[in-house]
Amino acid sequence: MNFEESLGILDIRVGRVVSAQPCAETPKPTYRMVIDFGKYGQRVSYGRFTTHSLDEVIGRLVLAVLNFPPRAMGAVVSEVLVLGVQYPGRDSGEATFVSPAANAKIGSKLF
Repeated sequence: MNFEESLGILDIRVGRVVSAQPCAETPKPTYRMVIDFGKYGQRVSYGRFTTHSLDEVIGRLVLAVLNFPPRAMGAVVSEVLVLGVQYPGRDSGEATFVSPAANAKIGSKLF
């Protein structure tokens, strides 16, 4: 299987964070983010993006995997996986976003 075929298995799309708040119900500090994916609807995701202020998170374009099964994170369930990489100089698991460099259309597929 080549790279393009592998990527085709994942449904990775652009979304915009419409709301975010700290969540105390997960084992580690996370944000509960509601993300708008346009015609794919709004989904809830929990992620360790807490190094960013809420002002930096709300309104941000993000890339997320829409076709993974929901994942329990303590007492809550994350519906999509927001893509990120380790935040520089922080503990493993603390992330910064993988985002489009331009104002991409909400719901656009990564290719």
